[in-house]
Amino acid sequence: MTDSKGYAVNDLVWAKMKGFSPWPGRISEPPAELRRITVKKNIPVRCIFFFGSNNYAWIEETQIKPYHEFKEKLLSSCKSAGFKEAVQQIEEFIATPEKFQHLFSSEAENRPDPDVEFNKLREGSTESEETSVNNTTTPAALETVESTPTTAKKTAARKKVRASLPIKLNVDKAASTTKARSIGNKAKAAALDDATSPKRKRKILNDTAGDVSSIDLDTFSPVRRNVPVSHLLNRPTVARPATPEIDMSSVSNALQSRNIQASNLKFGFLGLGIMGCGIVKNLLNSGHSVVVWNRTATKCRKFQEAGAEIADTPSDVIEMTDVTFSCVSDPQVAKDLVFGNCGVMSANLVGKGYVEMTGVDPETSQDIAEQIISKGGRYLEAQIQGSKNQAEEGTLIILAAGERLLFEECQTCFEAISRNSFYLGDVGNATKMNLVLQMISGVMLAGIAEGLALADRAGLQQKDVLEVLELTSMSSEMLMQKGNAIIKGEFPTHQPLKHMQKDLKLALNMADGLEQSLPITAASNEVYKHAKRLGYGSHDASAVYVRARF
Repeated sequence: MTDSKGYAVNDLVWAKMKGFSPWPGRISEPPAELRRITVKKNIPVRCIFFFGSNNYAWIEETQIKPYHEFKEKLLSSCKSAGFKEAVQQIEEFIATPEKFQHLFSSEAENRPDPDVEFNKLREGSTESEETSVNNTTTPAALETVESTPTTAKKTAARKKVRASLPIKLNVDKAASTTKARSIGNKAKAAALDDATSPKRKRKILNDTAGDVSSIDLDTFSPVRRNVPVSHLLNRPTVARPATPEIDMSSVSNALQSRNIQASNLKFGFLGLGIMGCGIVKNLLNSGHSVVVWNRTATKCRKFQEAGAEIADTPSDVIEMTDVTFSCVSDPQVAKDLVFGNCGVMSANLVGKGYVEMTGVDPETSQDIAEQIISKGGRYLEAQIQGSKNQAEEGTLIILAAGERLLFEECQTCFEAISRNSFYLGDVGNATKMNLVLQMISGVMLAGIAEGLALADRAGLQQKDVLEVLELTSMSSEMLMQKGNAIIKGEFPTHQPLKHMQKDLKLALNMADGLEQSLPITAASNEVYKHAKRLGYGSHDASAVYVRARF
């Protein structure tokens, strides 16, 4: 079965889904769970099996190119690990296709009946026209068809078809109607009664959206409503782009423009993640003495080469320094560093400063503060506003609360890593301020994702939307950066989506304790949660677009 462009089932192609790079695929019969889509006028679509992700999706023909013809040109269209895996898989399929047949098992239900001779016989039989083989066919009717004089070959073909028919063919129409009524829905029973009438067939054709060419009106059942929803997941997965290693040899322009006199104190740093790497780099480049620790010890080597010392445990960092910064992924990890084995609490904290930079809730910050202070230590929460790029450039915003003297002692560090720092008073104020700002940021990002998804569905160019948006009062650096990431469809991680969802959850928890309603934030949180369940938690927060678009 071919179309105007000559594509046939099993053809290997490059298929481009909007928002993603061209991806190697195969023209396929749609699996049963893949929902048919509304076809735009004069733009045919094909069902594509995507290698690598092993998913199906409907793609317009204008976005499909022959695999071999465009192979050399499109091999460099994407550098992600998932893309390379997909290319490797399609090449293996070309070499040994029999090894991949299990991947296409879900297509079997929608494949045409191979017994063409029996189909012709059934179409030519008067009796089969009156009582076609469907839910109303009885075993007696089948026997009547078999008694018709014919060749031995045709008889064998008919028996083969009858043997493959579902057991439900032995249930007559009255029994089917009774069963429908027994589950409490008379409308379903009534639908069974007239499903095969010519008028009903015409209504099915008129009411069915998209391509109805493959619908078998003899077996089409208007009763079925429990269609699997797994088609919602039929999208090419995008492997998270590898985070490039930080360049320790360069000094940011922002840092060069500042005249920083490094403190004589010795500083420790726990955590060398996406944000921690940039912060420590700027501390070293500004002349500060730093001791580092990270759960993955290999990440410390670059910083050791740049002049940092390495400690074996968090407690060792406390012992070796005057002030220790902590910047890890979430509140639980932050508490593990403090209360866990060889953690902060096992060290001598008398006179030591501890600065919590992890995005935590006010309760967690208060718990850590109480324990640090109970052992003679000093505590400051210093929440950070910004992304990976801003951490490396030294243009973060610092929101601090806690001991004022410790805040002043850290001023030279804050000058090296931020464009501004704010002291907000008692412990908890900084974490509250940070959650409010993160809540606003998360809602805005979900908004731009849905806006670009709607624009694409409406036939508008997403780049045009961003170009106009940039000229309006709504424009912001974040919206432009995230919007461009969405259009490119690569989502390089500057702030992980799972961290954004974590902050929205913490904001909702804080609001719940204050009996403050946050319906828009709650809705946005669900969108991020769904994107995380789809496997985009470690991608940039802009990957929320995947959930909004598909």
